[in-house]
Amino acid sequence: MLTFNEKLAIIESFPELERKDVSLKRVNFQFPNSISDKKNIVYHLHPNGNGFVYAGHINDYETDEKGMVNIRDFSAEQLRKLLTESISGLSPIERTTNEEAITGDLEEERWGDADGNILILLNENDAWNIYFGLNLDASFDTYDEAIDFLKEEGFKRV
Repeated sequence: MLTFNEKLAIIESFPELERKDVSLKRVNFQFPNSISDKKNIVYHLHPNGNGFVYAGHINDYETDEKGMVNIRDFSAEQLRKLLTESISGLSPIERTTNEEAITGDLEEERWGDADGNILILLNENDAWNIYFGLNLDASFDTYDEAIDFLKEEGFKRV
């Protein structure tokens, strides 16, 4: 198990996070550029080594009802990976010109696979459409059908 100071050093190596000292010598770290209302990425890092990292938007972690993962027994590599994924998932999306042409002002979801392929899911004109680049890949009547398809094809929300 990493010590408090080791965890603190890893977390402080992420310049996009801002430290906020709280009661009982605990420390929070906020991500001010978060696209969600969720700003606390690290919650109540305690001198005993206990603490939580937000992963509510990541499928690979078991979270509590607030989307937090207990990092008490995390290795340095596991903690870096979790922080990177958390920040990435809450960062504003930079769209290419092609993606901007497809999505416009519509709310989108991005789904990726193990090979690095990215699909965009959009609700357009009462249909759920999946795009690969500029190409319409599939269209479904319901959101659930689209999600089932994406999962069956090995994609996860990114």
